Amino acid sequence: MIQIETIETTGLGDRSYLATDGDVAVVVDPQRDIDRVLTLLDKHDVRLTHVLETHIHNDYITGGFELAKRLGAEYAVSADDEVSFDRLSVRDGDVLTTGSMRVRVMHTPGHTYHHLSYVLEDADGQAQAVFTGGSMLYGTTGRTDLLGQEHATELTHKQFSSVRRLAAELPPETRVYPTHGFGSFCSATPATGKDSTIGDETKTNPALTMEEQEYVDTLLAGLDAYPAYYARMSPVNRQGPEPVDLSLPEEVDPAELRRRIEAGEWVVDLRDRTAFATGHLAGSLGFELSTPFVTYLGWLYRWGTPLTLIGESLDQIAEAKRELVRIGIDSLAGVAAGDISALADGTELRSYPVSDFAGLAKAKAEREVQVLDARRNDERSQGGVTGSLHIPLHDLADRIDEVPEGEVWVYCGSGYRASIAASVLDRPGRQVVLINDAYDSAKEAGLED
Repeated sequence: MIQIETIETTGLGDRSYLATDGDVAVVVDPQRDIDRVLTLLDKHDVRLTHVLETHIHNDYITGGFELAKRLGAEYAVSADDEVSFDRLSVRDGDVLTTGSMRVRVMHTPGHTYHHLSYVLEDADGQAQAVFTGGSMLYGTTGRTDLLGQEHATELTHKQFSSVRRLAAELPPETRVYPTHGFGSFCSATPATGKDSTIGDETKTNPALTMEEQEYVDTLLAGLDAYPAYYARMSPVNRQGPEPVDLSLPEEVDPAELRRRIEAGEWVVDLRDRTAFATGHLAGSLGFELSTPFVTYLGWLYRWGTPLTLIGESLDQIAEAKRELVRIGIDSLAGVAAGDISALADGTELRSYPVSDFAGLAKAKAEREVQVLDARRNDERSQGGVTGSLHIPLHDLADRIDEVPEGEVWVYCGSGYRASIAASVLDRPGRQVVLINDAYDSAKEAGLED
């Protein structure tokens, strides 16, 4: 009996998979921290024979190259992708056999030109599952503009045809296992559900419920900005990433932390957003270590700038390091753990208030209040707080001079991005207020345009 294990990477909105027949295993689209895969192989006491890449990834550094090399497995990558390493070149129609499992290769372009899906079949050739990468997702499809806007229209048409082909050639009970779509910016629109089959997708997937041109127009109209670090991932994956190193550098003392901040280096505080607001080192940046952490730090980070992490514990910092190496931020300049007052070493901490949309409504009724909306353009197009200044978080560093001095209330969709923006804005001459609240509350408070 074939068993499939899911390896969640919630910070990037991705999933990897291990499929085994009890004797051998194949792994699909593994992340760079391959120790999670090694643990599963030990758990099942099986031998890895193949690592399957659906495409050259744009949102993370692959662990496939290192995993296959370390365990002597075949590394299957599209024959049409240009890479700098030896691989098992696979094309549409190829069949790989391992143990009692068969893997049939399907060319499903759209997310990229050479994108592949892998149909997992039993020994009798019956389809059990399909690993769809960035093609057919749960209730949506992968975005088609990551190779450049000049390719987006052509790739969107290809994406439509690929999803239609999957639905036409596979039995309705075939289980669907996508890599993207669980919060990933590689998804064209938010995915729906936690599992699906081909039959389910025929009822919900826009590529299967819309006519082609309607699908193309709708997908292209909905595409907005994606993390800037995506541009760095594909070249590394084509070269063959270096082995991951999850060890931490030495701790630095308070005086060195202050020196680094004053030198313009990045000193990032991982603590809860409200704890950061209550007290933090002046000039440090607040990136709460929760699900969106790696996406937004990677998006805003000035690559090559020395990066030091502050955390409540070394375990918290180690978790952040694991997240960061997945997108190629390998080298930390230093770490500091413990009570923030001790790390300040007598230096006065900065702080700012935390409120909600009801508090903003009250403040606006009493005085003139400047409000900053840190959401994306697609969110803003659905409405915003009346009179608010809109600067998406990923543009804030380059447009910070547009934000007036004095009192500034900052909001987003949930409070997470607003907390980062507040830390960027916090400085003498500005009184920042973090709106740590879901945007739906703005409507309830009567603040929306």
